[in-house]
Amino acid sequence: MSSSSLISEASKVIPGGVNSPVRAFNGVGGKPLFIAAAEGAYLIDSAG
Repeated sequence: MSSSSLISEASKVIPGGVNSPVRAFNGVGGKPLFIAAAEGAYLIDSAG
């Protein structure tokens, strides 16, 4: 799923699509990061 799709889905169940106003990015622009997987020190976001 794209970040836009994930934000849209999250916004249906979580106000603003995130669990903290700081993570909403409304004041600074941008989009929240969605982590798909992690192993050790490595993170893989929803874009791969």
